Amino acid sequence: MRRCVRRGDLVLDAGGGTGLSTVLAADAVGATGRVVLMDLSSGMLEMAGERIVSAGLRDRVSLGIGDILRTPFPDGRFDAVLSTYSVCPLVDPAAGVEELYRVLRPGGLLGVAHSAEPGSAVVRWLADRVEDLIWRWPQLSLGCRSVSVLPHLLHLGGELVFDRRIGVPLWPFHVVVMRKPDSAGP
Repeated sequence: MRRCVRRGDLVLDAGGGTGLSTVLAADAVGATGRVVLMDLSSGMLEMAGERIVSAGLRDRVSLGIGDILRTPFPDGRFDAVLSTYSVCPLVDPAAGVEELYRVLRPGGLLGVAHSAEPGSAVVRWLADRVEDLIWRWPQLSLGCRSVSVLPHLLHLGGELVFDRRIGVPLWPFHVVVMRKPDSAGP
């Protein structure tokens, strides 16, 4: 969070679910900043609202229904955009990060964390077998699968600020922070 969000920022938490990252972002933006939590699920937004009120941050957060693939925001609206495990269940993850990049202002930061493939071929084979079983029970998989969006973000002209794989070898996560150039890019 600290790599993406600054005091006073206007932040979009895209696919923010129950508001875990929203609360962190709202705390980071301080009293002069705002966070917009957008999610497809009204049930998730209800849980997020309760979490935000409990954290005493209601005055810094707006909640709204929205689709990452077609956000209701104009170009360059946000200082920072967060996507925490919300692009991996998308039908087209590349289109999702392109849309998030679109609503990011020039010079703004996009933070994306998503499921990634294991680095080792043997571990990848094992992970594939386990995932074949897990996908039979969607409540376990939460709809997430391994994706790779960094090449697409680089193609859009973003400057890589942070790039790290975290988590356990069987199910790693890729965390990326990109800065949108101040001038028009590709």
